[in-house]
Amino acid sequence: MTTTFNPDAAANDKKRETFNPLSQFESLQLDTAIPEAMRAFAGTAVMQSREAYERARATLDAGVEAVERSHDAAGQAATALNRKIIDIAQRNVNSGFDLAKSLASAKNLAEMVELQGAYWRKQLEALMEQAEEVRELSVNASVDVAEPIKRHATHQAEQVRAMSKKVTAEAAEAIKRQASNLEQDLRRAS
Repeated sequence: MTTTFNPDAAANDKKRETFNPLSQFESLQLDTAIPEAMRAFAGTAVMQSREAYERARATLDAGVEAVERSHDAAGQAATALNRKIIDIAQRNVNSGFDLAKSLASAKNLAEMVELQGAYWRKQLEALMEQAEEVRELSVNASVDVAEPIKRHATHQAEQVRAMSKKVTAEAAEAIKRQASNLEQDLRRAS
């Protein structure tokens, strides 16, 4: 008796032998009861997921508000800095006009040189003071811009510490309950 090899039949046999992960679910009927413990676990998981989502959303909202406050502070700081620079420029222009007026009324070249020397000494001192004014304003602006974000970060760190303590305490309590339940089950079994 001669047998012939049929590759299609062999492939079909191989397909039937492969593992079907859905086969366990196919055997379930629509009226199959779901254990109470599984339903309770699912309910708890959904509730905890919802709480985690709400906390994450609140954290995101608080972060956005901190950034908005920081941008507001940055805008106000930029406006103050621009006003200060315009004020400095106006003072310097006025000082230049005062020099021009003084030079126009000078009686000789020596007086003109003396007036210009005095002007430049005074102007260098003024420039040093103006640079200090701008530096102070910039430092204060940086602090004002960073403050909302710093407060938010500190608040979030405190919340994380509190949440960590709470979760650790809840986990420890759950482990104690499970250990107690196991001990009771072992006592009943023996």
